Amino acid sequence: MEHGPGRTRLKRVVFIGSSVLILAVSIWAIITPEGAEETIGVVVEWIANGFGWYYYLAATLYLLFVVFVALSRYGKIKLGPRHSKPDYNLFAWAAMLFAAGIGIDLMFFSVAGPVSHYLAPPEGDPETIEAARQAVVWTLFHYGITGWAMYALMGMALGYFSFRYRLPLAIRSSLYPIIGRRIYGRVGDGVDLAAIIGTVFGISVSLGIGVVQLNYGLNFLFDIPEGTAAQIALIAVAVGMATASAVAGVDRGIRRLSQLNVLLAVLLMGYMLFVDSPTRLLNALVLNIGDYVSRFPDMTLNTFAYDQPTEWLNAWTLFFWAWWVAWAPFVGMFLARISKGRTIRQFVAATLVIPFFFTLTFLSIFGNSALFVVQGGNTEFGDTAVNLPEQGFYGLLDQYPGVLFSAGLATFVGLLLYVTSADSGALVMGNLSSDLLTPLTDSKPWLRIFWASATGLLTLAMLLVGGVEALTNATIIMGLPFSFVMFLIMAGLYKALRLERMREEALTATMPSSLSSRISSRPPAAEWTWRQRLARTMAYPGKRAATRFVDDVCRPAFRDVADELHRQDVEARISEEPDEELGVPHIELTVPVGRDEEFVYRVWPLETPSPAFAMKAVSERDTYIRFEVHLAEGSQGYDVMGYSREQLIADILDQYERHLEFLRLHREAASRSALPDHRPDTAEAHLPDEER
Repeated sequence: MEHGPGRTRLKRVVFIGSSVLILAVSIWAIITPEGAEETIGVVVEWIANGFGWYYYLAATLYLLFVVFVALSRYGKIKLGPRHSKPDYNLFAWAAMLFAAGIGIDLMFFSVAGPVSHYLAPPEGDPETIEAARQAVVWTLFHYGITGWAMYALMGMALGYFSFRYRLPLAIRSSLYPIIGRRIYGRVGDGVDLAAIIGTVFGISVSLGIGVVQLNYGLNFLFDIPEGTAAQIALIAVAVGMATASAVAGVDRGIRRLSQLNVLLAVLLMGYMLFVDSPTRLLNALVLNIGDYVSRFPDMTLNTFAYDQPTEWLNAWTLFFWAWWVAWAPFVGMFLARISKGRTIRQFVAATLVIPFFFTLTFLSIFGNSALFVVQGGNTEFGDTAVNLPEQGFYGLLDQYPGVLFSAGLATFVGLLLYVTSADSGALVMGNLSSDLLTPLTDSKPWLRIFWASATGLLTLAMLLVGGVEALTNATIIMGLPFSFVMFLIMAGLYKALRLERMREEALTATMPSSLSSRISSRPPAAEWTWRQRLARTMAYPGKRAATRFVDDVCRPAFRDVADELHRQDVEARISEEPDEELGVPHIELTVPVGRDEEFVYRVWPLETPSPAFAMKAVSERDTYIRFEVHLAEGSQGYDVMGYSREQLIADILDQYERHLEFLRLHREAASRSALPDHRPDTAEAHLPDEER
């Protein structure tokens, strides 16, 4: 199930296919902007008429599935081996959760959204108290837990299969329970290619909005003219900053930018709260929370079937759900990348709650401030926020003192939001188009540079076609194919979680046999076993000892088990695969069971940093070699380095017995579900036997 060892390689089909399509669309849009705009409009109209209901239903089902998994018994499962610990503290993790999943569009729509819904609500009369309450709640709904559930779905699926199954950190890995090893073939390439296409267009929307808004911000502050030249320059600056951050990696680049981003955004919110009326804004915040909770069930499936505001739906709800879907692959991959060691329940709770509460506070403060300005009679500001939304945020800041400070801070926060979206996207798209050594390995720097540049080119092309509207329409189109893939991911994840539960039951059932096989009747042997066990616990072996372990223990033990299976008329295969970096081979035993199943037992050498409590340094680099046991479902998280031949044989047989017990339980469950229900109905159950 794992990709082979060696150096990082390019997935040629994924890279060439996605890059050619993106470059072709960009060039087509730049050469014939009118034709591109017309074609995109026709396709969007077709999707809106035929699949508008589907987007509503899909978004709701994603949310229900994520909440169900988190609250169920599966919520205790870790995104990684059982012994794994989180790589980041809570603040750093929460900051990256927020910064990766939200871009500069938060500033763009925090004013434009509420004002637009207030002046032109989807239902009811405009410019009323009810319209004001609806205005903020619709904005919160579009940025709420429904969208974050899509990120959570992708993040927990990718984290589970990558860190627990040791599969590549790629979208295709989530489909392993459904299509098996075909994830390494053309089907897997197609899934990753679709994810990259959706991601590029999703990020381009945010970058396009950011370019337009920052261009106006620079004009507002420094009288820099608005237009194509300034926007090209902004794209170039942002691509350069995103490239530097992505090449620096998660720890040195993205994490630090994310933390700075959150702190400055909090400062901007605090400023607005201070210069406006804190009491009035806090009252509105509490009201908005109550309205969101009480109205959410009605809003989530409200397709307005009897009097449908088609234009409003296309511009808002349909666009947002498609946008969240388009962002889900890249944000989900990034969230999985930073969430190793968290349980599924912790991951889902944090992903749904932490960023949303921050977003809710930001949208409520700035959205209600904008509504208060419009309600105060400033119709010019309202018209600007609706018709020129990139000017709305700065227009709001201009209503209060200290505008140079607040506008300058807003521009810097917007630039950071802009860059953190672009650098996360470049990193993830580079990883998607590469065959990586481990889930924590990143792609080559040149590949991250390429994707940052390609995203910038597509952003420019779509701005030339029709500005932000063209970008939103393109996202509705590109998000549709991947929304179907997300249902397959749900099915694959649920199947894998059920199988893991059955394996735990199989472990419980075979535990007495495993323990009894280790009882020795000879005291000298028992004495040697505990002394050997203590020596193994205190040892941190190097490569030479690892090679000896393979020669003296692993090969003979695997050979003995395979020979005995052959004598029992059971087919068994032993294979070795060299590790170019360590120089120590991986050894695998495969035993077919039934028609389609097979038992796999593999010892996998890993070079690991020595723990801080080690009694002495084990090498010049303070690393040692572990031999982790891997089964068909991935790493089991324990080390057999130092086992005797008999102990390793016993461990192989333990796992083989558990696998057979798991298959028995699995087939029993399948048989029960296939049998018709012969239970008597309620009335018949109370009849005497002779009357039934």
